[in-house]
This record gives sequence, structure tokens and C-alpha cells, in this order.
Amino acid sequence: MGIQNFSQILIFGSFIGLVGWTITNQIGRTQLKVKSHEDWLLDGTGLTIQGILIPLLQATLVYWLYKNLLPTQKGYFQLSLIPAFIISFIVVDYLYYWNHRLLHTKLLWKVHQVHHTVTQMDVLGTSRNTLWTSLLIIYLWIHTLFLYLLADPTGYLLGVSLTSALDLWRHSRLIIPENSWLYQFLSPWLILPQDHAWHHCREVHNYNYGANLKIWDKLHGTYYESEKLPSIIGIPLSLNLLQKLLFPFP
Repeated sequence: MGIQNFSQILIFGSFIGLVGWTITNQIGRTQLKVKSHEDWLLDGTGLTIQGILIPLLQATLVYWLYKNLLPTQKGYFQLSLIPAFIISFIVVDYLYYWNHRLLHTKLLWKVHQVHHTVTQMDVLGTSRNTLWTSLLIIYLWIHTLFLYLLADPTGYLLGVSLTSALDLWRHSRLIIPENSWLYQFLSPWLILPQDHAWHHCREVHNYNYGANLKIWDKLHGTYYESEKLPSIIGIPLSLNLLQKLLFPFP
């Protein structure tokens, strides 16, 4: 099996598995039943953009851009699997941390705020955003750059697929019990769904910006930890559907 096929299976399998768990879970089913038609449209559009349009842009337009800007650098870096994975899973994760913090600044908050309208942690809402917000997220640009520069992108793609799968899980309600050995192993270093839930909390959403690793939030004083889950998730917006999709400015 090729690495690209494995990456697609990991991401798609994670999504289907989490959707299946949501359907079989009583709270999850209730969430789906009360989801408004507008939320279904926002979530479906976001998933389509992130899952189909962005990969197409990366494989065509953005790749073409790097090919013309860096015509002699294709496959320039000879890195083995582990260093390439570290760049993808750790180094790019740090870049995303700052990218995410930038989206929470006064300058860019309005183009990111739609993502914070989810009122329940729900894997279907992972990619809820204004349509063009994805153009401001570094994954679109940085992943394509490294895939262009690396002679063997296998390790990098593994990091990309694992990050994507974790992103889906992080937005779900599949919570690891605190008294389990898995929680004790993952909690010190990995951003868990309960950590990201606090990022979506109405009162404290300027914390827990990290995607994969907690170290960045802890290092820069933006980590918020609580034994409880937030009682209120999501922010209210006085925007109509067209504004949320295209022009999120009142």
C-alpha cells in the first residue's frame, strides 16, 4: 500500500469512525438531531473545502506556484522518514500554533469567528469556517512546500495524516476517561478533546491554540487545564448565512 493511500485511509477512516461513534452515542445522536439546517450547511461546506478543495489546490495551483518560484529546488532535501515526520508533526505544529493565535487577534478574528459558532464538540464541525478562511491557514501553503522540497515525502505525509486524524478527534466528544492508562500516557503532551473544548468555551476561547502538542501553549502561557468540561461552548453571532459563508463582517 502506498503512503498516499495509507494517509487517505487514516484520515477518512478516522472521520467515518468518529461519525459512527457519534451516531451510536446517545448524546451524539441528540446533538445531530438538534443541529440546525444552517449548521448542517456550514459544516458540510467546510468539510468539502477541507477534504476535497484544499487537497486539489495543493496538488495543482499551489504546487504549480512553487514549481515556478523554485524551479531547481524540487526534491532538494534528502531526509529520512523520522526527520521528515518530526518536521511535519512538531515543527509545523509550532508554526500552526502561531498561525492560530494570529487568527485570534483583532486583525483576523472576524474571519475565524465562524469556527467558534459550534455549540457542541462535534466531528462534523471540525472544518466549519468562512469559505476563504482556509487560504489563511498555513497547512495549505507549508505542506505543499515541503512535499515539493523533500526528495522522499513519506515521513512528512505520515505526520500530515496523523495531524489530520487528531484534528478530527480533537473536535469530537470521544473523551478519554481520566482514570485510564491511555489518558495518563497522552495527557502530559497531546492536545486532547477536553483540552480543545476549552478553546471553544465562550469565556476562555483564547487558550489551547495547539494542534498536536501541549508544549507550545505551556511554553507561551496559553494553556488552560480543567478537570471539568466547559458548560457553554460556542459564541453567538448576529450574522446571516451568507455572511458566515462569505463575508463575516457585521
